[in-house]
Amino acid sequence: MIDAKRGFAVLFVCHGNICRSPTAEGVMKSRAARAGLSEVLRVDSAGTSGCHTGEAPDRRSQRTAGQRGYDLSAQIARQVTADDFERFDLILAADRHNLADLRARCPAPLQHKLALMLDVLPAGSEREVPDPYYGGPTGFDHVLDLLEAACDGWIEKIVDRP
Repeated sequence: MIDAKRGFAVLFVCHGNICRSPTAEGVMKSRAARAGLSEVLRVDSAGTSGCHTGEAPDRRSQRTAGQRGYDLSAQIARQVTADDFERFDLILAADRHNLADLRARCPAPLQHKLALMLDVLPAGSEREVPDPYYGGPTGFDHVLDLLEAACDGWIEKIVDRP
């Protein structure tokens, strides 16, 4: 639940932090702004691997997101750090492999902060955000569709509405 004084921090995580997690970050920031939560909902993204540290999001992710009004151009890939487990209230992994990597690094008392990005979608929905590189010509659009629905679901879940 968002505390108006302390705020709430969400970290999106995929493997390299150049496609799924930066897209989720861009969507969540936009959705938070639309809901008037920009001052209390802090959003970031990172990768379990450092293989793309310092790089901008993939051009296809940027193009697909931009077509729907999300700007990813200021984001720079980084790797998850030990401090992230303390600083973030919710850490959302793109897939089970990313979640396993996070669980292996996360101190036991903080494991409750970890979940899959799509855990808020209705039963019967996809549980993992697929790698857009293997989704053919619509792979990046499909990922964005899933992340828009997931971000809406997470905002509903974490916002304490009277």
